[in-house]
Amino acid sequence: MSTLLDTRADGAHAASRALQALYPGFDHLSVPGADGVRIPVTMGGSGPALLLLHGHPQTRAIWHKVAPALAARFTVVAADLRGYGDSSKPRDVDVRGDHAAYSKRAMAADMLAVMRHLGHERFDVLAHDRGARVAHRLAMDAPSAVRRMVLLDIAPTLDMYEGANDDFARAYWHWFFLIQPAPLPERLIEADPGAYIRDVMGRRSAGLAPFDPLALSEYTRCLALPGTAHGLCEDYRASAGIDLVHDREDRAAGRTLPMSLLVLWGAQGVVHRCFDPLALWCRVADDVRGEPLPCGHYIPEEAPALLMDRVLPFLGADDLGADDLGADDPHESTKDLA
Repeated sequence: MSTLLDTRADGAHAASRALQALYPGFDHLSVPGADGVRIPVTMGGSGPALLLLHGHPQTRAIWHKVAPALAARFTVVAADLRGYGDSSKPRDVDVRGDHAAYSKRAMAADMLAVMRHLGHERFDVLAHDRGARVAHRLAMDAPSAVRRMVLLDIAPTLDMYEGANDDFARAYWHWFFLIQPAPLPERLIEADPGAYIRDVMGRRSAGLAPFDPLALSEYTRCLALPGTAHGLCEDYRASAGIDLVHDREDRAAGRTLPMSLLVLWGAQGVVHRCFDPLALWCRVADDVRGEPLPCGHYIPEEAPALLMDRVLPFLGADDLGADDLGADDPHESTKDLA
């Protein structure tokens, strides 16, 4: 049982000025998710449908550097996860103590409802960080809906918790901070949302340099919205509880992802240092390929051209590459996937 902080009428979504500036020519809509949740999306382009899902502590603004290139070949749907951005923020009564309102199953159901509402029964997915965990669950629960999937800078949640060591815990301290009982982490985040954004994002390998000031302002604006801090914490609380139950059920039943999967991760990031992402994804998917990229965690903003070099061939758009995007660096490779 939950109450919702935000229920907009279906149709146009009043996007912030920053979001409009980051996505010139794109449309902004409010779309029904699951269980009465409303999901704002930014849409553009034409062709096969491509769902874009962001991570923590960000919003759909993360895709602004790659969205124009993607929209040249796809109908791009960039969505805010429930609890994040301008989406509804369920206030989970949580009688059972399992944080089910923010399980990846519930968040995946939102995205399936969004895509079906927009007329897309089958689609590709490109997802980063927390959004990639939602995408994993979406592809597991509704495999017929996902044609191909690209996951950025994660290993499977179950493997990351079971393989956690001192190095991982120190680097990913927020995994253990955000799962503390409410309202402690919520209160600390709400005291200074801008500082939380700067500290969490700025302390990774690339610092704050890769981020457009408009995108940073959008992340800060959304984190300051009532209920967002609670949504972030509930996302992580669910991942440390009910999501692990669902993942273990999949493993016990021998369920694997049947669609083609591309996994990419930052060579300068914690996932690369602490895990073997490709080997771990091969345990849960039938057709996997992937590699590290020479960047940190925030791949869509740190290395957009390199990302497109890998994603577009994989999704079947091999005639469009980094030249359409603008190279991150004149010395960077534009190698396609083998």
